[in-house]
Amino acid sequence: MDELKRGLKEILESKLEVFDNKYPHRDYEITITDPEFTCLCPRTGYPDFATIEVKYVPDKYCLELKSFKLFINKYRDRGIFHEEAVNEILEELVKVVQPRYMFVRGDFNPRGNVHTVVTAEYLAEGFRRKQE
Repeated sequence: MDELKRGLKEILESKLEVFDNKYPHRDYEITITDPEFTCLCPRTGYPDFATIEVKYVPDKYCLELKSFKLFINKYRDRGIFHEEAVNEILEELVKVVQPRYMFVRGDFNPRGNVHTVVTAEYLAEGFRRKQE
């Protein structure tokens, strides 16, 4: 029986994790960027590359970054449309982090001269974004 390499085993067994927000009385924004997101086109199997950006205003919890990195790496061998990937990332993060606000942007590298950017956001009931 082949043993999984350590990195692949960590990715497959990983779960998103959070830690307590020490400043829940204050609205502040956290931005996380992953410039090395990869997945596969579900029709052709060709690789897609993107920069995933997550912005959020935490409530009780903040996202633990290593668990986020491992979570994102679960997509690398998965056939998924750009739109589905961004929305699924948002839904999974919201479920665990339970933020006041969250925004996910997938800026996919051009393929066949077509450049795609997908954005999705979540706003907790009763929370209002401050105007920038």
